Amino acid sequence: MLRPSYTDGRLFDKAPKSAAGVRSVSFPAELLDAVTHHLEHFAAPGREGHVFVGPQGGQLRRSNFRDDWVKARKAAGVTAELHFHDLRHTGNTLASTAGASTRELMTGMGHSSSRAALIYQHMTSDRDTAIADRLGAMIRGGGGVASDSPGEDAERT
Repeated sequence: MLRPSYTDGRLFDKAPKSAAGVRSVSFPAELLDAVTHHLEHFAAPGREGHVFVGPQGGQLRRSNFRDDWVKARKAAGVTAELHFHDLRHTGNTLASTAGASTRELMTGMGHSSSRAALIYQHMTSDRDTAIADRLGAMIRGGGGVASDSPGEDAERT
């Protein structure tokens, strides 16, 4: 997969920053119809075609992409606080919530360091509650809680 580059106003493709940028990415089967529809109606044709193209089928340019994003965001009824790049954060946070390990997140996002992957993870209040509930279940079931703490042993001797 190539990414657009800009020199003297001409647009050309160049390789990703690292080998991690070339990868297959799995997605839920529930999205297959939507992805297929997008590829058939809104993407450039062929295996080498860009997934996102301009209104006339050309490559998107950074200089006019923002206008397209704002138009799409408004049409979807999404708040102005959502930036396009926020979608990467959302995707990585959802993958983490679904149980992806840091290594799996790194691979999916094309990151070569755990630091980069962690930048894209965010704590959500529902996850905080779910973690607390799971810890409570472990305590009730006796799993993960020592029967005697070191402090109790010290008091008995």
